[in-house]
Amino acid sequence: MITIKEAVTKKEITEFIKFSFTLYKDNPNWIPPLISDELATFDKKENPAFDNAEAYFYIAYKDGVAAGKVAAIINWQEVKNQGKSKVRFGWFDVIDDIEVTKALLEKVYELGRKHNLEHVEGPMGFSNLDKVGILIKGFDQMGTAITWYSNAYYIDHLQQLGFVKEKEFIESIFSFNNVDPNLFMKASAMIKKRYKLRVLDLKTPKDIMPWVDEMFDLFNTSYAKLSSFVAVSERQKEYFKKKYVSFINPEYIKFIVDENNKLISFSIVMPDFAPAFKKANGSLFPFGWYHLLRARKHSKGVAFYLIGVTPEYQNKGVTAIIFEEYFNAFKANKIEQCIRTPELDENNAIHNLWKNFDPIIHKRRATFIKNL
Repeated sequence: MITIKEAVTKKEITEFIKFSFTLYKDNPNWIPPLISDELATFDKKENPAFDNAEAYFYIAYKDGVAAGKVAAIINWQEVKNQGKSKVRFGWFDVIDDIEVTKALLEKVYELGRKHNLEHVEGPMGFSNLDKVGILIKGFDQMGTAITWYSNAYYIDHLQQLGFVKEKEFIESIFSFNNVDPNLFMKASAMIKKRYKLRVLDLKTPKDIMPWVDEMFDLFNTSYAKLSSFVAVSERQKEYFKKKYVSFINPEYIKFIVDENNKLISFSIVMPDFAPAFKKANGSLFPFGWYHLLRARKHSKGVAFYLIGVTPEYQNKGVTAIIFEEYFNAFKANKIEQCIRTPELDENNAIHNLWKNFDPIIHKRRATFIKNL
């Protein structure tokens, strides 16, 4: 017998979160999130995503035992401002039982039909800065701290229930040891001189904070044309400042300004926290903090998280400046491996940035869509 319960209380939401820990407990490639971070993400008072979205969290039980979970989400900014008649589903995990998957997704359909929406798509979070997609390639590869892992049978479940692939994302890796600085060093000097650009010398999180609002404005501008884009709001800027910026190595945040001190490009790279999250196993205590702080200082891998260039400077070689800056920072920190986190398959401009580094696509993921 399959029953569905909405998770509302903190205890129930914690059970929702911990189901994934049970499902993947023996999987070496699943990276557990911090339970405290997940609780904050689902807190309607704390997470500003709820200013423009509503979400409901469901746990499925089979014969009284937790067997799956899903979040049903409507991003009203997407629906009203962009005219996308869509209900989202996310944080989807389930045992290999299509009847459980069917029962969970029925709750998503109910929300969509209640508001006369036309289709359902997922897995995806509240916004572009949340995790996205299920794996369709790379099940034998370790995940990252900013992606979902998923089992191969998820694809079969969704396809049997009438879903088709909608958006595809690629992830790739390349060895820093193989990076040839001659590819961008001369170009960097030339571009800086030609356009009178300079890189900000920011050494502490305190130095970075005054530029973060402008960075998100540039992010909104540079990604606006992508089909899945939803702009970052003012409250979300403050939320992400508090949650992430203070924890990123200052030498891994790059801001480029023009002669008028206007931000024209940014890039954020993070240490590869995946092994540390694996050791923390969902908790900062007693030793989770230690593993994360150690990774922040000593990780030999880095993950490229965000990069943005204002439209008037795109295709002018600005990324050569960014690559030079990172080359110097990575060399100083003895980085060995570079990881590209999910990028839309259609975003050819981003893919072309990396073509000279011989990246290997080791994972693909996708969202799936179905008409209601």
